[in-house]
Amino acid sequence: MTDSNIDTDVVGGPVRHVPVMLNEALSCLQLTPQNSKSLKIVDGTFGAGGYSSAMVQAGATVMAIDRDPNAIRDGAELVSKLDGKLSLVAGEFRYLDTLAEENDFGQADGVVLDIGVSSMQLDEAERGFSFQKDGPLDMRMSQSGVSAADVVNIMKQSDLTRVIGILGEERRASHVSRAIVREREKMPFSTTLQLASLIEKTLGRRATDKIHPATRTFQALRIFVNQELEQLGEALFAAERLLKAGGRLVVVTFHSLEDRLVKLFFKDRTGGQEGSRHLPLVNHKDATFEIDGKGLLKASKDEAEVNPRSRSAKLRWGERNDHTAGKVDMSIFGLPNLVSLNALQLKGE
Repeated sequence: MTDSNIDTDVVGGPVRHVPVMLNEALSCLQLTPQNSKSLKIVDGTFGAGGYSSAMVQAGATVMAIDRDPNAIRDGAELVSKLDGKLSLVAGEFRYLDTLAEENDFGQADGVVLDIGVSSMQLDEAERGFSFQKDGPLDMRMSQSGVSAADVVNIMKQSDLTRVIGILGEERRASHVSRAIVREREKMPFSTTLQLASLIEKTLGRRATDKIHPATRTFQALRIFVNQELEQLGEALFAAERLLKAGGRLVVVTFHSLEDRLVKLFFKDRTGGQEGSRHLPLVNHKDATFEIDGKGLLKASKDEAEVNPRSRSAKLRWGERNDHTAGKVDMSIFGLPNLVSLNALQLKGE
């Protein structure tokens, strides 16, 4: 499944900053009038603040995290309006437990992660996330390090094929990488439309195509540049360490690569428990999480009609028990062995 590179409403116009599956997330976090005022929640993916704002309005105290300097800058006004109930921290959500400790937040009653690119980033052409807006080929959420332009201009063809094929799930990845390498010898890539136009020319575009030919390649570059799968995997273990007994971990994903990681994490941390709506929670010997039913929700039909981005969304959640956090084992995710960002950066220097 490929995530959308731009959000559109039912008549084709842009939808800005709409939190997906917000009501379901609040319910899974147990933000109810009876106990919300005492709950401390970490929002690992602040973005435009939709989740954080709603959780504070429901009575919780929230520490939000974002690695995008623009999100930190733009969120300052919301922080000031919420009168000490919201703090906003610059950093990567893979370190959410460390950031909570450094900011004296203590153990959390809930952690929520809304994974993927935000509508703010897509809407800003200068960020280079969208192939529908001409801008620098950037895609860096943190606005530092290796950019998407660096990847397509420096990476060797075989590595580029693997990145596009695995992270973008593009079946014709070799065609795209070959065209990129051939084109960059004439002129280095610098803009989004320059790359998108080449991919469209290479793969062709039919009137019946549901997505633009560049969608999967842009997804792959974004995931690679921002190390999104590695970040998510580490964040899940960090949440396990941070949550107190009875605390809830809620994760919303938008494509199969992300959802697979969350599913594998809960499978590992529930001792391989197969959830059933007809069976009670079972406290497995080595489990650190328990799930109720399948621990999986999808957006309602009503929400999908209003916000098409939610159509691909999946929400998985689990409840932390009182067992000691397990060892970090990234091997459970089976992440692909791709060229490292550091190696690529050194090559470009």
